[in-house]
Amino acid sequence: MFGDKLRFRFAKTGTLRLLSHHDLMRCLERMLRRAALPFKSTAGFHPGPRVVFALSLPLGVEGLDEVVEIEFLKELDAAETLAALRAQAPLGLDFTRVSVVPMRATGTPRRIAYRLPVPDDRADALRERCDEVMAQDKVWVERLRPNPKRLNIRPYLRTVTVAEGHLVLDLWVTGTGTARADELLKLLNATDLVEAGAVVARTTVELRDEVDRTTTDPADVPPDGPADALPLDPATVATLTQSHKEDDSPAPALGPVVE
Repeated sequence: MFGDKLRFRFAKTGTLRLLSHHDLMRCLERMLRRAALPFKSTAGFHPGPRVVFALSLPLGVEGLDEVVEIEFLKELDAAETLAALRAQAPLGLDFTRVSVVPMRATGTPRRIAYRLPVPDDRADALRERCDEVMAQDKVWVERLRPNPKRLNIRPYLRTVTVAEGHLVLDLWVTGTGTARADELLKLLNATDLVEAGAVVARTTVELRDEVDRTTTDPADVPPDGPADALPLDPATVATLTQSHKEDDSPAPALGPVVE
């Protein structure tokens, strides 16, 4: 299997979950150079590899099945290229599989899922809270970026539940937005689990061009169009801004910052 654009699946775990997205890009560039792979470069004063991540991984979150696409100057053997990257990858960065994609194709996320370990004594109460959230017609959150607003994230919630000892957040992703794990943890009163050391992991990044339409339920699809949004009044914006400034150790945004 040969191609000049390859789509890799990889896992980013352990201490590497604390590696920022920009540092991950620099790490991947060093891996490509050490493996002597002929990658395409971007134009401009600071050229870099033509690399596209399907969805950036929030800082502090493990990724178990992430997606990155890399363009090369010539067709390469996919299996050999995967092996070459594996040989250069640091501990905690594991490239698991590869596929050839057309040069014009781009992996567009359709659905993502997170999980968080839940202690047995918290499972029942958290499950009830999940049911309450899923039963609501609208679930409002407040965001300051890129524009202050109240956003109804209910259309993005495919499933929010507790199963097999984990809180599971199954979320739709659209071109206009998605929900964030940190928002849901706050709504579910579960942020203390992360503060106590539990690690959030993104288990799924489902791409639109990888979905088998013949076996997918026609009703089980992402929402069409943007979510409802309302402007925040200046007093609320000031209060939220001040609360962020007063937090000495702010938690990372556990979800892609997509509006």
